[in-house]
Amino acid sequence: MDSPFAIALILASKIPCFPCAHDKAPTCPHGFKDASRDPATLQQLWTNYPGPLIGVPTGAVSGIDALDIDAKHPPARDWWTANRAQLPPTRAHRTRSGGLHCLFQHTAGLSCSVGRVARGVDVRADGGYAIWWPAAGLPVLHDGESACWPAWLLQLLQSPLTSRALPEPPRPVVPDDRRIRRILECLEAAREGERNNLTHWAACRFAEMLGPQLSYEEAHALIVAAAMPAGLSHREADNTAHSGLRGCV
Repeated sequence: MDSPFAIALILASKIPCFPCAHDKAPTCPHGFKDASRDPATLQQLWTNYPGPLIGVPTGAVSGIDALDIDAKHPPARDWWTANRAQLPPTRAHRTRSGGLHCLFQHTAGLSCSVGRVARGVDVRADGGYAIWWPAAGLPVLHDGESACWPAWLLQLLQSPLTSRALPEPPRPVVPDDRRIRRILECLEAAREGERNNLTHWAACRFAEMLGPQLSYEEAHALIVAAAMPAGLSHREADNTAHSGLRGCV
């Protein structure tokens, strides 16, 4: 298989690229803002900040958006089953977690969102990026051009959130585990200016512990329940918890 840099050079004929680590985080100092289509710039990026994965910025800079369907979440699987027939044929990639990236032509003004459609169904648009999983050997499920967003889905993504606020969850039972309790205590003691960073940090630490004793859903509920007393809104805590748990796996 060709090296990530060699694949990036080919991909860059159509879309900007940048190197990412195995955990999907950018290796370059400015993240997706360092993405380029210039071969010399790409060579410099992979020489100075090598990474095994290729990231592509989403939104206006590349002309593509990604609908990210995370198969770990039952609501995401249910949404896909109920709505896949209503989606137009468009380029689609299998992701490392067994989910899907459905790529659409960028719609001006569309930004990233987490769980707006359903839990586990996220959007990467302006201000975001996606891993180009075919470069890592994962299958292309539909090798066509990217379609336009369907009007019904775009309306849902752009509608106000006030009428669809997430319900407040019951406070979960904290497991009898010293490390979990210390992480939650640290998060609950967060001061103003630290809350988002500590919530993301806690989610990353819990991502390292996922397994038989701590499920994704339990970890998410614990983080949200600890972040809200620290001062985050439910939606901020929910989005940051999902971002950390997914991005740090």
